Amino acid sequence: MTATLRRLRFAALAAFASLTLAACGINSVPTAEENAKAKWADVQNAYDRRAQALPNLAAVASSASEQERGILTDVIEARAKATSIQISADDLGDAAKMQEYAAAQGQLSQGLGRLLASFEAYPQLQSIVNYQMLQSQVEGSENRINIAIRDYNEAVRQYNTTIRTFPDIIGAKIIHGAEPMEPFEAVTPDAEQAPDLNEML
Repeated sequence: MTATLRRLRFAALAAFASLTLAACGINSVPTAEENAKAKWADVQNAYDRRAQALPNLAAVASSASEQERGILTDVIEARAKATSIQISADDLGDAAKMQEYAAAQGQLSQGLGRLLASFEAYPQLQSIVNYQMLQSQVEGSENRINIAIRDYNEAVRQYNTTIRTFPDIIGAKIIHGAEPMEPFEAVTPDAEQAPDLNEML
């Protein structure tokens, strides 16, 4: 066997080995995991943006009646709780922590919905430009949150599928020690339904 033939044979063997390793989750598992973690960062960013808008809501609400001040107090307390619970990328596989975070954010969403619904009873408040801008910001925040959650859950689905299917499961279990991640699920009752404003007033 000539040296050239041996080199060609070695190159073919090396190419086959690298393809085999690539097909065993060496790269696909960490890629899917990092994608899911990045999507989780988007979820947290969307919730943070909403929390930052609440002081403006407080300023508008402070001119409203006593009933709205009570709801506002609930919202401020829910905001404090929601911002105190933090989930790191390492916690994405912990179902209890994910549910605690979702519950706190859901409580804040409910309070915001009640507060905005109570404002609907005040036409003079609705005509204030600051209120209109604020309402638009809150609605935009809720939309961004929904999109970020949808994208995160899709990334988690892809990651969980990757670490459970052949041949990626080989690299996932043997090399990476990969564990499934938890999707983000709303724990607020009827969270998938828009609130009935008449019932909230």
